[in-house]
Amino acid sequence: KGVNSGYIPVGGVIISDPIIRTFDERVFPGGLTYSGHPLACASIIATIEAMEDEKVVENAKHIGENVLGPGLEALKAKHEIIGDVRGSGVFWAVEFVSDRATKSPVDAAWMGKLKSALLAHKLLPFMADNRLHVVPPCVVTEDEAREGLAIIDAVLGELS
Repeated sequence: KGVNSGYIPVGGVIISDPIIRTFDERVFPGGLTYSGHPLACASIIATIEAMEDEKVVENAKHIGENVLGPGLEALKAKHEIIGDVRGSGVFWAVEFVSDRATKSPVDAAWMGKLKSALLAHKLLPFMADNRLHVVPPCVVTEDEAREGLAIIDAVLGELS
C-alpha cells in the first residue's frame, strides 16, 4: 500500500544480487493473483514519479536530520524516562525506561497513561511495548513535526 497509497493491490520485493542469482537456472516457485498486473505497475510508476517530483524522500530525510532527530535527542536529555532514541528520516522510536542505568522498561500502566495523555492532546500515538514510534507522513512539514515534539514534551512533563 505504501508504494501506491493502496489504490490497487500491489507489492514488491527487493532482493540482493546473490539471492537473485539462485534463480538464473531455476524458476522462482511463487506467484500471486495480481503479479505484474498492468494497472498495478502503472500505479507504481505514477507514484514513484510523483514522489520524485514532490521530493518526498528528500523531505523525509530533511525532517529526520533537522527536526525529529535533534528534537527527540533534546527530549531524551530533558526527560530521564527516555532511555533511547533511534531512527532515520520519519521513522523513529523513543524507548521509555524506569531506570536508564539498567534500561528496565516502564510498565504497561505507564505506557497506558502516556497513550491517554497523547490522545487528550490530539496526537495519535503508535506504541509497542515500551516504545513510542514517531512516524509522521513523509510529507510532514517542519512546523508540524515541531508541534508533535512539543506535545510529546508537554505530556512527558505532565507525567513526571
